[in-house]
Amino acid sequence: MDKMKSDVEIAKEAHLRRIEEVADRLGMTGDDIKPYGRYMAKIERAYLRKLKDRKKGKLILVTAINPTPAGEGKTTTNIGLSMALEKLGKSAICTLREPSLGPVFGIKGGAAGGGYAQVLPMEDINLHFTGDFHAITSANNLISAAIDNHIHQGNALGIDPKNITFKRVLDMNDRALRQVIVAMGPKKNGVMREDGFDITVASEIMAILCLSRDLKDFEERVGRMIVAYSFDDRPVYVKDLEVEGAVTMLMKDALLPNLVQTIENTPAIIHGGPFANIAHGCNSIIATDTALRLAEYTVTESGFGADLGAEKFLDIAAPMGEFDPDCVVLVATVRALKYNGDVPAKDLGTENLDALRRGFPNLKRHIDNMKKFGIPVVVAVNRFPTDTEAEIALLRESIEELGIEVSLSEVFENGSAGAMDLAEKVVALCDAPSAYTPLYDRFGSIESKIETISKEIYGAAEVVYSQEARKMIERIEALGRKDLPICMAKTPASFTDDPAQLGAPKGFTIHIREIRISNGADFIVALTGAVMTMPGLPKVPAANHMHIDGEGNITGLS
Repeated sequence: MDKMKSDVEIAKEAHLRRIEEVADRLGMTGDDIKPYGRYMAKIERAYLRKLKDRKKGKLILVTAINPTPAGEGKTTTNIGLSMALEKLGKSAICTLREPSLGPVFGIKGGAAGGGYAQVLPMEDINLHFTGDFHAITSANNLISAAIDNHIHQGNALGIDPKNITFKRVLDMNDRALRQVIVAMGPKKNGVMREDGFDITVASEIMAILCLSRDLKDFEERVGRMIVAYSFDDRPVYVKDLEVEGAVTMLMKDALLPNLVQTIENTPAIIHGGPFANIAHGCNSIIATDTALRLAEYTVTESGFGADLGAEKFLDIAAPMGEFDPDCVVLVATVRALKYNGDVPAKDLGTENLDALRRGFPNLKRHIDNMKKFGIPVVVAVNRFPTDTEAEIALLRESIEELGIEVSLSEVFENGSAGAMDLAEKVVALCDAPSAYTPLYDRFGSIESKIETISKEIYGAAEVVYSQEARKMIERIEALGRKDLPICMAKTPASFTDDPAQLGAPKGFTIHIREIRISNGADFIVALTGAVMTMPGLPKVPAANHMHIDGEGNITGLS
C-alpha cells in the first residue's frame, strides 16, 4: 500500500472555490460577507440579523470517548459527516472551533481535520486565520493594563493587589509565564505584584465570545466579569474600570463568524475556541445558530471526551443558545479502547480481542451517559489501518447488543465516501423524536449540580470539597449567582480526577479543590486535580519540524 500523502500535500491539491461562491450556495451576496483573501470571510452583522426569523435545521453533536495517545478523530468525523450529508443531497454545514497556536506548535497539532476530511485553507486556519485570537488577546490584556493602571493612579476602588483573579494571556505554550512579577523597577512602572499568563483560549473573554448572542450581549457580559477583590473583600467588575466599551470595540469583528469550506467544498463555519477544561470547549453559539438557519443539517462538536465536552455542550451551550440537538455521534476507535484495556501505546497495532473487551466499558458508559440527555446516539468507529476484521466485528457486535446504531467511518482516507453509511444513519436518527433535556436543574444548589455530574456522568460515589472551595461557594451564593450551570475542570483522560485511571471505574471520590466564577460567561468552574491553563512545549515541539520555502510553501504543519 502506498504511503498516504501528508495533510499539507492533500490540502495543496484540493480545488477550492472562491469564498463568494461558497457564500452564494448559502444564499448570501457579496454584501453579506467580508472577504479575508480568496477563501475566507466574515459573515456580516446585518446579514446575521436577517437570519433571526428563519427556521432552524437539524443539529448533530459529534463527541468521543476519553482521549488517548492513540487518537480518536472527532474533527475528521465532523468534517467527513458534513460532506457525506451533502453527497446525500442534503444541505449541511460543519461548525468547528478555531485552532490555538499553542497546540499547533506544541504536541497536539492543528485543528483543521486531516487526510481527506479537512477544512481549508488549512495553513491559514491553523495559523493567524482572521485574527480573532489576536483580538481576544488584546482585549484581555487591555483589562489587565487597566487594573494595574488603576492601582498605580491612586486605587480608588481599593483593589487588593494580592487578590487579583484576572490574568494576562498569550496564544502560545510558554510555561515560563505561568507565574511572573510585574511592575518591577522604579515607582513609575507601577505597583509591583505577582501575576501570571494563561493561554488565550483559557481567557474568560474567549468563553464570553462563544456564549454571547451579539455585540450588546457581549458588552454586558464583559462588564460583569469579576477581575479582583477589594481590601474589604468586595468584587471588582470590569464595569468598575469603565473599559467594557473599549474591550467590545476591539472585538467588533471577532464576534463575526468565519466562513470557509471543506476539502469537498461543503460550507464550514469556524468561530471561537474556548479551553475545553476551564471553559466549555465548544464553538460559538453565534456560529451554530447561523449554521442552523442556513442549512438542513449542522454538524458541531465539543472538546475532549463526552464526559467533559458533550456534557458541557448539553448543559451549558445548548441551553444558552436555545438549541435542541437531534442526534449525538459518539466517535470511538479500536486502538483507543485497547488502550483503555491496558495495552501500551506501542502495542496498539497488534490484534488483541481481550484488551478490546476490557476497554469496551469506557465506550458503554459514554453511550449510557448520552442517553440520559434523551438524544438518539450512533457510534462512529473511526477505522485505523492496523484494525483487524476480527476487532471491528467484535466492536460492532458489542455496540449493537446495546441497541445502538454503529457505523464504520473511513473519512481520513476516503473523504465523504467513507461516511455515507454514517450519514444515512444520522438522517434517520434526526427524523426520530429527540427528548433532549439538560442533566440537572440549574436552579438547584451548587453542590447538587456538581454531585449530579460527578455521580451520573463520571460514576463517582462521593464528592469531597476543600475548605477553600466551600468558602467560594458561600461567596457565590452571597453574590446571588448560585443558579449558574457548572463547568467541571478535570483530566480528560479519565472519568475520575486521576488520569491514570482508565476504562470505566466506579465508586471513586471526586475532589473539588477550587471553585471559581466566570461571572461574564455565566458559569461556575469546579476544579479537580491539577488544571493547567498555560501549557508548556514538549521536549521536541511540533514547531521543530515546520519549514517554509522562498515561495511561501509550508511543510510539517498538520
